[in-house]
Amino acid sequence: MAGTLYIVATPIGNLDDMPPRVAATFGAADFIAAEDTRVTMKLLNFLGLKKPMVSYYEHALQKGEGILRRIEAGESCALCSDAGMPCVSDPGEVIVRDALVRGIKVVPVPAASACVTALAVSGQDTSRWVFEGFLPVNRKQKKERLAALLQEKRTTIFYEAPHKLRTTLDDLANAFGADRSITLCRELTKLHEDIWKTTLGEAVEHYKTNEPRGEYVLVMAGAPETADPEQELTLEQAAQRALELTGQGFGPTAAAKAAAQGTPYSKSEVYKQLLVLQQGQQAGE
Repeated sequence: MAGTLYIVATPIGNLDDMPPRVAATFGAADFIAAEDTRVTMKLLNFLGLKKPMVSYYEHALQKGEGILRRIEAGESCALCSDAGMPCVSDPGEVIVRDALVRGIKVVPVPAASACVTALAVSGQDTSRWVFEGFLPVNRKQKKERLAALLQEKRTTIFYEAPHKLRTTLDDLANAFGADRSITLCRELTKLHEDIWKTTLGEAVEHYKTNEPRGEYVLVMAGAPETADPEQELTLEQAAQRALELTGQGFGPTAAAKAAAQGTPYSKSEVYKQLLVLQQGQQAGE
């Protein structure tokens, strides 16, 4: 009989948050598939366990086939990431997808999740939210992703590394405005945990003179609800918004698509009106 693939969440910082079931699953598994075996080794040392391990890191995902074959042969595998719930913004999702296709039993062993933990203490609206994880590194793709979120009314959660935080805050402020509320959660559950609810503009200014340290979860308020349906944008206003986006580096198509969100107009309608505005702008130069 085939074994079982256990998806095992680990503490996001404080090892005292280790649930008994997580420790028991590691102890019972035949082997461990880890994002980084060096990080997981520290965890196993804390638990007093010795287990064979294999890395499933993104650049070694060809090992996923070997992992699944071992499970099909009868071994049980505990899959974990460096911290939190694996397979969320994590290459382990590929192994889970393939395991389900092959009929392998997949069992979740939940614990802490950085995005939900940050949301709970953010002071932002928790009734409806969307998880974006890490934004694309490619500048064009990043702008397109932010453009797609311009009219998003749900609370939006991002992950960010310290060396990219300043650039990301600048991009968020340019896209959503300096007054947009955001909560920066840093080093959650660790010794230097910090939770700061502020605005994008204030966050940008703060980190001009303060060095970002630790891993960040950014919990940003959604776009404000339209107070009065009669205040909906006209087609020309939507096109004007698209024109502003082109000035921020967005291509005309992406700008029209973003500006059309939340309006009664289609992307093509906004695009056509955008061309009219651009022609008028060029004629006036």
